[in-house]
Amino acid sequence: MENQRPRLTPAKRREKRHQAMLRYEKQKRRNVMAVPGCHDIVLVLDHLKGGFNVPKIFRSAEAFGAAEVHLVNVPPFDPAPGKGAFKKVPARFFEQMSDSLNSLREAGYSLFALSADADTSLTQSVLPEKSAFILGHEEFGHSFDPAQQPDINFISIPQFGQVESLNVSVAASIVLYEYVRQHEKK
Repeated sequence: MENQRPRLTPAKRREKRHQAMLRYEKQKRRNVMAVPGCHDIVLVLDHLKGGFNVPKIFRSAEAFGAAEVHLVNVPPFDPAPGKGAFKKVPARFFEQMSDSLNSLREAGYSLFALSADADTSLTQSVLPEKSAFILGHEEFGHSFDPAQQPDINFISIPQFGQVESLNVSVAASIVLYEYVRQHEKK
């Protein structure tokens, strides 16, 4: 029991949340100066929880040179796990998925959504130069009706274990890697 961390008091928990929100607001203000990366890939975060996954996705997006990240109805999050990436990768904030999708369509992006039961594999897909990947909530999936969005291509990440799911930040990194593998720019 020696290695067990002491429990935080409610007051200390509130203070930690307050500090996290201060970091979020500060980096969000700095985000307006962010410059798109060298690759024309956009990640769309569809109603993700504001936990550690979102900043880790920004960290991977920065590492792989993503153009931007769309946050659709994503609550504020502590940017600390992203190691400063939230202020470096352009973020666009949307209340509605349709607004994000329409902006991507107008810019000429091909739309992809990750789904564990999709017939098409990421590794067998030829990804267009301008690709946008929609990453849904780990528990609830995507917020849109696929029948209403026929231009969205559903793809899966091949998995060989018994768990049949990946953490959303891990899935984002795999998508980014595969895109960069096909379109590497230096």
